[in-house]
Amino acid sequence: MAVAETLLRQAGTPVPVCRDADPYGDDLQLALHTCYALHYDDLEGVDPGWEWDPGLLGLRAELERRLLTALRDGTAGGGDLDAELEELLTVPAEETGLGPYLRDHGLPWQLREYFVHRSILHHQEADPYAWLIPRLRGQAKAALVAVEFDEFGGGRGERIHHRLYADLLAGAGLDPGYLHYLDVVPAPMLALVNMMSLFGLHRDLRGAGIGHFASVEITSSPASRRLVDALTRLEADPACVLFYREHVEADAVHEQLLRREVIGDLLTREPGLRADIVFGIQATALLEDRFADHVLTCWKEDRSSLLADAAGPAIDPRRTRPAD
Repeated sequence: MAVAETLLRQAGTPVPVCRDADPYGDDLQLALHTCYALHYDDLEGVDPGWEWDPGLLGLRAELERRLLTALRDGTAGGGDLDAELEELLTVPAEETGLGPYLRDHGLPWQLREYFVHRSILHHQEADPYAWLIPRLRGQAKAALVAVEFDEFGGGRGERIHHRLYADLLAGAGLDPGYLHYLDVVPAPMLALVNMMSLFGLHRDLRGAGIGHFASVEITSSPASRRLVDALTRLEADPACVLFYREHVEADAVHEQLLRREVIGDLLTREPGLRADIVFGIQATALLEDRFADHVLTCWKEDRSSLLADAAGPAIDPRRTRPAD
């Protein structure tokens, strides 16, 4: 889909038509990410007028429709929020998935590759959730702002989580530039990041946005602990360890705020959002599982999980791979 080429022209230029695009494919996800990127920062060589161009917004709406349909088709739905939250809080006796793999078996090149994938998310880590603030009232709003305050460094620019992740990338010998690795990160991670923007930008999806945010904060502390253990085992740069250690401590508190004060107060005011919150939790699990499956499948075949046609020697995270 030629969205990037279109944006190099003047705003108002006719935009491409969305045809039979795979909702989870690279073309749709990159096109949608590019549309959303206009709301976050300047894009080099792009007319700022594209941000609210009616033609581009129409294309974005069709891309969003396809993604949202795929997410709803891929989740069970329902209104049993307590069961969903309990599942998030439960750590199985035998852990599987990407985090446990990295903790127990991850090699340096695999950690670096993981960092490249996650850079697309962490460069805008808490930004999409800020759109939820004007859509909440009372204690739910106050508690969400308290979590965001921590995400944005507690008033200290050098502690903003975006900044800490840039330091992590530099410590790992990777480029810390904003979205530097966008061209080599495939659809599974882009879909997760796009879902965050989708839920944030649409008021009618605010419940799903809260469900997603709660899912992230509830699972973040144990997930970050696994990464701390992996990085400690590999004697990684302190900046890499710092980012995840920060999340071990902060997100343990955020989990309580999201569950009790944001969700609790929101449902008191708007009980009809229960199913939407459940959907946000389930959609997050769906996309995180798709991402983990993609990465682990590639690694088990001893190949990169990044886009092979875009990854060159200068940015190949495997270049520090130890000899067998």
